Amino acid sequence: MKIPPVKGTRDFYPPQMAVRNFLSDGWKAVSLRNGFVEYDGPIFEYLRMYQVKSGDEIVEQLFHLTDRGGRELAIRPEITPTLARMINQQINALPRPIKWFSMPRLCRAERPQKGRLREFFQWNIDIVGVDDVLADAEVIFCTLDYLRSVGLSSSDIIAKISSRKLLAALLEHVGVPHDKLDGLYPILDKKAKLPGEAFVEMVAGVVESSQAVDKLLALMEVHSAGQIKDIVPDIAANDIAQAALDEVHQVFDLLEAMGVGDYCRFDMSIVRGLAYYTGIVFEVHDAVGDLRAVCGGGRYDNLLRDFGGPSVPATGMGMGDCVLEILLRDRGLLTEGMFKRKMDYFVACADSNLRPKAMEIVARLRQSGAATEFSYKSANLGKQLKAADACGARHCLIIGQEYSTDKKLVLKEMASGTQSLVNESNFLEKSAFIQ
Repeated sequence: MKIPPVKGTRDFYPPQMAVRNFLSDGWKAVSLRNGFVEYDGPIFEYLRMYQVKSGDEIVEQLFHLTDRGGRELAIRPEITPTLARMINQQINALPRPIKWFSMPRLCRAERPQKGRLREFFQWNIDIVGVDDVLADAEVIFCTLDYLRSVGLSSSDIIAKISSRKLLAALLEHVGVPHDKLDGLYPILDKKAKLPGEAFVEMVAGVVESSQAVDKLLALMEVHSAGQIKDIVPDIAANDIAQAALDEVHQVFDLLEAMGVGDYCRFDMSIVRGLAYYTGIVFEVHDAVGDLRAVCGGGRYDNLLRDFGGPSVPATGMGMGDCVLEILLRDRGLLTEGMFKRKMDYFVACADSNLRPKAMEIVARLRQSGAATEFSYKSANLGKQLKAADACGARHCLIIGQEYSTDKKLVLKEMASGTQSLVNESNFLEKSAFIQ
């Protein structure tokens, strides 16, 4: 009986593993060049950790279990709570700023659909200990630095930026009660996914004032920070709202100075549904708008405190591999041809009596750092040359009659087909082989 993989998971055969490594290697390279250092945590944590961050309703979205000791555990659906727990454990020993990145395997008990699976990988970058919008700008820049590096231009993607601090201040300013905000954020976050009438109905179910609803709906359509004054003319009278708006302008000025301003747009409808966001928030979307958000993040200054630690400012971002892969394939930036196997050498043995010598040379080449392959079967030379081509070898080193007579090896350049005779000892004693 054949047992299929669990729905919403993936088997990573070598071609799929090559894609996964391409994404994770890129994430890691960009993280390191932006000054982040890598961390990781356990694949499961106490269930309570996720309830603290997201409420009891999160339990239905997790793979959770009770172990033999009666402890309630959950496979991690995200790594931010683990980050908070780890930093809290060593908060006084860690130098500031804390700039960490991770690429964890995560699991969520969701209905699988395009761009969303039950098991996936996510790139996370976080800056902890910096109470300055420069940190928010750096997180956004690092995100775009990676997306640029894989070939996505400002005509392919848009970084939509807003501020939860600004939104909260404006909503209260136009008449939305403070105690309604946490219930309102998840609804506002679904705006792009809901029919217009359904969205308005859901908002009106939380906000009783029709005037406040109208103002709120108008704010959700704002795509320039300058437009806010058209809806809230007296914003300058609200110190919190004005300060938050000033922060937004600072972030855009910084991103322009960092050379990614053309990727960025203000969008008041970017809310991020989780209640723990406290300041700048952002999402990156494909320009066409066919896909889910490629990534998202923002400032969460209270999370460490919520996990029993001190109040420490923090900001970060998470990017899953599923939507990213779809987008790159759609743009022709991720093709199977990119991952053709590549070896430096293929050692072909044209005389079975010389097989021990062939294996000695294989070992010497590999020891030198050259990626080297050979044939397990004593096939004829033609078949071995086909095997050399199939594994993407740049050079084929042939051991045959020439070696038996005067210790010479045939060095074949696979791309051009040119051949030359090389002396074994001279060739192997070179400080650097032809690669």
